[in-house]
Amino acid sequence: MTTTTALVRDDPALRRLLTVTAVDTVGRGAFFTLTSLYLIGVAGIPAVTVGLGLTVAGGVGVLSSLGFGHLADRWSSHRMLVVLHVVQGGALTAYVLVRDLPTLILVASLVVLGQQGGASVRSAAIGRAFPGEERVRIRALIRTVTNAGIAAGTALAAIPLAIGTPAAYRVTMVAAGALFLAAAVLLLGLPAERIDARPGTGEATGAPSRGPYRDRRFLLLAALNGVFGIQFGLFEIAVPLWVVHHTEAPDVLVSALLLLNTALVVGLQVRLSRGTSDLRGAGRAMTWAGWLMAFACLLWAVAGELPALAAVVTLLAAAAVHTLAEITSSAAGWSISFELAPADAIGAYQGVYGTGFAIGAMAAPVVVTATAIDRGAPGWALLAVIFLVTALATRFLVTGIREA
Repeated sequence: MTTTTALVRDDPALRRLLTVTAVDTVGRGAFFTLTSLYLIGVAGIPAVTVGLGLTVAGGVGVLSSLGFGHLADRWSSHRMLVVLHVVQGGALTAYVLVRDLPTLILVASLVVLGQQGGASVRSAAIGRAFPGEERVRIRALIRTVTNAGIAAGTALAAIPLAIGTPAAYRVTMVAAGALFLAAAVLLLGLPAERIDARPGTGEATGAPSRGPYRDRRFLLLAALNGVFGIQFGLFEIAVPLWVVHHTEAPDVLVSALLLLNTALVVGLQVRLSRGTSDLRGAGRAMTWAGWLMAFACLLWAVAGELPALAAVVTLLAAAAVHTLAEITSSAAGWSISFELAPADAIGAYQGVYGTGFAIGAMAAPVVVTATAIDRGAPGWALLAVIFLVTALATRFLVTGIREA
């Protein structure tokens, strides 16, 4: 197997894809740091209305993930990636025109359509363009660049936050949209014949696949992936609330925990994805992820019973363990989604698998607040059991497929 450095050096298409990822994630990081603050503080839309609009947009994201996965098996993934970047860039820029709920729903839905639909199309493109054993490593590279880009964009958002004027917010949001349009231009340089390769253009095929909806085991695995994906909402929503309102740790620790999460993903995602390129490795990684997440939940809970210094140390440990679970489960999920997808339906399979995750993301705010925040330690314990059982069930199903 070639080294990661050699892989990037020797593959112009991969370098172009990573460059596109870096450009658009800087824009994404800057934009999403400012979105709620802009809508509530500058556009004057009530917080409840903002929440409603973004929730409706989340539903559009679920449908987009599913629909564009299927379209990626029929249309040019290369062209769709370009168009979806243009849509997302234009919609990000249009946020400066939002003044009411209908406009918010329209613009936010276009942003999420581009984001979630693009994720399914990109997964299908990666599945076609790169050899099987390299797919997970390439997804790990993309996720590493994604986290670094979002971190850079978040840092850039500090400028309009410091200035504090409506004009500063608007300029930054328009600049974020422009970065997506620039990424669309860069995407034109990707080799379309490689990204859009279909079975029969150099790849042996058998009978047409049944499709993901008749693959009950795959559907169950997609659902389990969505349940385990609640971990992301746990870190983004429950952890800040828990630290601020239920522990003795200083509020500023929230930023340190998020930075630790980002740094560990950037530093370890590629390394810890090794050995997960087949179903055996994916099952093993999910088992580790389940135990790590269960342990992290217990650490989060214990931090609520400790004095300030001990709480800080425990919270940092919880964030590190949680992030390790995030890294290993992500690698396992990529392998499962690629390894089980027939060559003639890889887009549909990626769309269904991504939809499971999108539904989990929609449910996460309600689940994590109803458990960890509302019930405290018993709620954290319940989450620990849910994550562990989900991971072990995934391992069981993957093992069954491997042995079938």
